[in-house]
Amino acid sequence: MVSKLGDKLVIAISSRAMFKMDDSHRVYEQEGLAAYSQYQIDHEDEPLEPGDAFPLVKKLLSINERLQGEARVEIILLSRNSADTGLRVFNSIEHYGLSIARAAFCSGESPYRYVQAFGCHLFLSTDAEDVRSALDAGVAAATFLPASNSGANIDSQKDTNQLRFAFDGDAVLFSDEAEQVYKADGLEAFTATERAAAKEPLSGGPFKSFLAALQMLQAEFPGDDSPIRTALVTARSAPAHERVIRTLRAWHIRIDESLFLGGLPKVEFLRAYGADVFFDDQRGHCDLAAEHIATGHVPHGVANNVSAD
Repeated sequence: MVSKLGDKLVIAISSRAMFKMDDSHRVYEQEGLAAYSQYQIDHEDEPLEPGDAFPLVKKLLSINERLQGEARVEIILLSRNSADTGLRVFNSIEHYGLSIARAAFCSGESPYRYVQAFGCHLFLSTDAEDVRSALDAGVAAATFLPASNSGANIDSQKDTNQLRFAFDGDAVLFSDEAEQVYKADGLEAFTATERAAAKEPLSGGPFKSFLAALQMLQAEFPGDDSPIRTALVTARSAPAHERVIRTLRAWHIRIDESLFLGGLPKVEFLRAYGADVFFDDQRGHCDLAAEHIATGHVPHGVANNVSAD
């Protein structure tokens, strides 16, 4: 996707992912929209507490401080609030000194339709239906799951200012064509198919364009001083590794680390890598990872009963 904001990396995040809004949401559920609106107005001068995606947002925006000239990372706020009740959100953004200037407030309607209009490379939300809609529209998107033990992986990070992304392969970076074979016919058929197709690049998955945009941003820094690091963390193993390597080569996309785990649980490897956020299409993998690492569930492909594009 070509961004409407030039060569910036553009990421849209829902207000409920960025800030803790449990109290006000509880008012909405128990007392209705009018009471919710009044609650937000009454508390609009009280900053919201940082939410699950807040550390990710801060690290993303800090990249701009390391580059001279125009900012290269932009965060877009998307919210189901009205502009009136959303004033508390913008006041909170100002309170925390976040450089966020663009937003869409939709008064109860889903804001996902503005993801493409802003030219976003990634959409993170706590609303699974909004995420599915964004994926259907061709945008990388994930349902954001908080790390329930957020301090667990800090010691493993060599540089806590570096933003470390981790991606599953099939149905995330790549299409789910190989995973369909595995689900239908088992591991032996999957391995045989992948060996036979080793020199045929896989089709792109929903996060291919986001990974490419990350690499473009990485290229602006010396290799040993990049604020971004990427890793592929996949259940694949040899001989199914070859097709993945050749696919990334054909795409002219470099990934910093590639872990072929052969079905081993991913959590300890994600902690060793020091991942800030991990994206996977299988909810079971996501729930395990989310015990330690902020995780985005990508509801795409055969594992989610959604046909690949």
